[in-house]
This record gives sequence, structure tokens and C-alpha cells, in this order.
Amino acid sequence: MIAYLVRRILLIFPTLFAIMLVNFIIIQFAPGGPIEQIIAEIQGTAVGAGARVTGGSGTETSGGSSQAAGQGDSSYRGAQGLDPEFIAELEKQFGFDKPLHERFMIMLGNYAVFDFGESYFRDRTVYDLVLDKMPVSISLGLWSFLLAYSISIPLGIRKAVKDGQPFDVWTSTVVVIGYAIPAYLFAVLLIVLFAGGSYWQIFPLRGLVSEDYDELSTMGQIADYFWHICLPVAALTIGAFANLTMLTKNSFLDQINMQYVQTARAKGLTERRVLYGHVFRNAMLIIIAGFPSAFIAMLFTGTFLIEVLFSLDGLGRLGFESVVNRDYPVVFGTLYAFTLLGLVMTIIRDITYAFVDPRIDFERRDV
Repeated sequence: MIAYLVRRILLIFPTLFAIMLVNFIIIQFAPGGPIEQIIAEIQGTAVGAGARVTGGSGTETSGGSSQAAGQGDSSYRGAQGLDPEFIAELEKQFGFDKPLHERFMIMLGNYAVFDFGESYFRDRTVYDLVLDKMPVSISLGLWSFLLAYSISIPLGIRKAVKDGQPFDVWTSTVVVIGYAIPAYLFAVLLIVLFAGGSYWQIFPLRGLVSEDYDELSTMGQIADYFWHICLPVAALTIGAFANLTMLTKNSFLDQINMQYVQTARAKGLTERRVLYGHVFRNAMLIIIAGFPSAFIAMLFTGTFLIEVLFSLDGLGRLGFESVVNRDYPVVFGTLYAFTLLGLVMTIIRDITYAFVDPRIDFERRDV
């Protein structure tokens, strides 16, 4: 197992390099880099997603410390009438006066020591921005993850035991409906019904807490927090709940039909002892193996539309605004950090897999 882990850890480096290289190359073909954003802001034609660009010779930038990516051509569209020296100064401030390969290598060198530089347009470091937005995404992802698994695993087991019976049929209808409705569409439905859209105004529509949160008692703050996250968490849970329920059911059905289960029953063991003493451990392997990836997915992906609909300022919204505004240090910094986190969580998944079932030997399989 140790040799396998060493190989997987070493594999992280070329994987990260390839991902960053591919995205760096792709971004070269994206029109409207940060310098064009500033030019558009100066000329009053900018269209952004939340971050306001500051134009002029005193533009706040990272001084090229992130060396992310962008157009290296100085003939920017819309730059007619502007001083070429001003354009050259902007290129130097953003670090675009260097060749592409040099910018890429400087970026990787900085990221290797977790120096992600500063946002082009927010006058803050990428690290501080991520830390500032992290609580919102953690709140949504963590509670959605716990709620989805708390409901889906017992329900999936029950459906497997009652396979083909009325309970399985009507719960399958609910699961199919949940699977068919996208999270953002379900969020709109919840807003219309319960957030003052057209019917009842039971839950708030904006923010993670109320404006008077600091003035509330401890219990009041806890209640206020859960009052605000109720609808967005419910919207995020619906899709994961459906998938996980069917995965649990099918996993248990596969094990229930195995020969060792028939043998255990023939020995006179009760159904409960057979289910939780024999079937549960084997059936849960595929569920446990998916814990890390599911947790990361709940935490950092698929939340943008939910954050926008409920006016939550989290990582999903930050990533979208950064892409639209061509804030490359934020785009590449978060890409690097979350890719690294995902690769590490994959290794943790394998360790968990081997811990749950000691029969699994990764040494005998290829990485």
C-alpha cells in the first residue's frame, strides 16, 4: 500500500502540470483579456459580472506577480485614441510584457509555494478572496452532503429490502422526479412557494444571515443561520439525494443476491443479522469510495446558480465573476488549489476503500 501511495502522490505533479498547461493554452484564445477590460471601462463600454475595473495609469493590479494568462498582442480592440505608452504600462503591470512560456513557468513557480498573487480588479490577494467566500460554500456543501447521505442510505437500503413492493414503487416515483428536476429549477420553485415569490414568505431570500445577526443571542444566531440556508440546501440536496438513493439500492441488491447471503440465511441467521452483519459492509464499499469526490463536488461545484438565486456570495459566484471579468489570478489560483484538493481526496478515497475492505490490494493493480 505504501508503494502505491508513493506512486499516486508522485502522479499528482504531472497531472497538475497538464491541467494547468491545457487551461493556460485555452485561455489564450479567449477574447477580452484584463487589459481590454480596462480599456472598455475607460471608454464606458465595459460589461462585467460584479467586479468593477478601475482604469487609468494608477490601476490597481498584481504587478504581474501571478503571471496568469492573457493576450500578448498590444493591438487591443478599442484601444484607438489611447496613448501607446499607457497600453505598454498596462501590459507591464499585468505581466503581459513577457513571453507566454515565461509567464507560465513563473505562474507554476509561484503556485508551487502557494503564492497565488492578487486579483487584478479587487485589490485583494486570491488567498484572502477564497477564505472570504469559503464559509458560504462550506455551509451549503457540508449540510447538503450530510443531508443527502443521511436520507439516501437508509432509504436505499429500505428500497432494496422491499424491492418490487409498493414502498419501492412509490418512493421510486419520488426519486425519479428528484432526479429529473435540476437543482436551480427546484430552487426557483422553492422561492416562488416559500420565499415571497407568489405564495408564502416563510424563508428569507438573501444572504447567509440577517442584518441584525450580531445582536441576536447564541440560540437566535443558530436559528437565524439555519433559517437562511434551509432553501438553498434543500435545492442542492435534491439531485444528490436521487442519485445516491438508487446507487445504494442497486449496490445492496447486488449483494443480497450473492451466494454467501443465501448461505447465511440457510444457517438460520435473522434477516437483520444478514443485512447489517454481512451485506452492509460489502454493499457500502462503493458508497464509501464515493465520499471524497461527492464531498468535493458538493463543496465547490454546481453551486453557482444556487448562490446567485439566493444572493449568496460564495466560491461558485466568485469563479463565475472571475471568468467573465478575465481575473486570471483568481481563475488559475482557484483551479490549481481545487484540482490539488481533488487529487488528494482521491488518494484518501483509496485509503478509505482499503481500510473498509482489507482484501483490496492496490499493489496488484496499475495506478
